[in-house]
Amino acid sequence: MLLTALEFLGLVAFAASGALAAVRARLDVFGVVVLGLTTALGGGVIRDVLLGIHPPTTLRNWPYLAVCAVTALAVFAFHPQVARLRRGVLLADALGLGVFATAGTTIALNAGATVYAACLIGMTTGIGGGAVRDLLLREIPLVLRKEIYAVAALAGSVLVAVGHAVRLPAGPVTVGAAAVVVAIRVVALWRHWNAPVPRAPE
Repeated sequence: MLLTALEFLGLVAFAASGALAAVRARLDVFGVVVLGLTTALGGGVIRDVLLGIHPPTTLRNWPYLAVCAVTALAVFAFHPQVARLRRGVLLADALGLGVFATAGTTIALNAGATVYAACLIGMTTGIGGGAVRDLLLREIPLVLRKEIYAVAALAGSVLVAVGHAVRLPAGPVTVGAAAVVVAIRVVALWRHWNAPVPRAPE
């Protein structure tokens, strides 16, 4: 129940993030909903496609779609107020990243994926929706430009894989790894950490 609640909180955060990006890009209400759905569900869809799960889980269970659509519509209607809750949205986004990356790794391992494949699939589950959002807005994905985001997701995925390898209980390992992802992400935002970039040409 705890993981399910955290997953839905992550869906709300990711849907709000996508909807806010759509509002800033001046898309209409349909575009706002589509971008909210894409951001929230894109990573899970990519995960299921890579694992051969058809149709994807999030497209078979209507609550996922409903929660994301309602969140996007709420952002469309109240975007000035939502934009003022920037820190709360970022914290919820970090929580969603942790939950999706670690849960995606667990699902991949249970589906028979190798350890390194499961880690990559877990990371993709966490960052995939945001990357698709940026591509739809004709932007270079944020995870490729700045901020400690994909690295945090990969760290959580590796922790889950290590726990699986030494046969630790899956539930506590997933929660603990998700907490590590959130901690890395929050500290990176607080300290303004970014991945290294190449020096400007002479």
